[in-house]
Amino acid sequence: MKNLKKFLVKAKKNTYASNGEFGEKRLADGAKELTFKRGNFFYRDRYYGSNKFIGQEVVFYDKKSIWAMNYSGRCFKSDISVKEIYVFLKKCLKKVSVKNIFRGPENYKLGDFKYKNKSSGNVDDFFGEEIIYFKNKKVYELKYHGGLVVR
Repeated sequence: MKNLKKFLVKAKKNTYASNGEFGEKRLADGAKELTFKRGNFFYRDRYYGSNKFIGQEVVFYDKKSIWAMNYSGRCFKSDISVKEIYVFLKKCLKKVSVKNIFRGPENYKLGDFKYKNKSSGNVDDFFGEEIIYFKNKKVYELKYHGGLVVR
């Protein structure tokens, strides 16, 4: 479990947080995909859409799925662009840690932006929500859930 958590932190920091929104591989079905491999672990984040989106992260060990997280989110109309929201989001997601493994930290503030992430459960079985505010107005939300894949 400890190795899975450490791998997830590396994978998340090296995929969407670093290369999301324009660094993804485009698939024939319209999906955007980011991948990361280290040793026997392989991580795949595949999602559809941009402003309103839905996706799934999966971790494989020795080519067998062992963990997954589903998510969906959207931006709301605001005084700032969707691009600015996603630039801030990527800064938050780079702060992923073994303590906050699913997305970003519980709270983060930068200028007029504020990020909140609340989750319940653990890496085995969890759910949560992240929200971004700009000048105290909600401009983005994402809901997620997942856990270990049981065979």
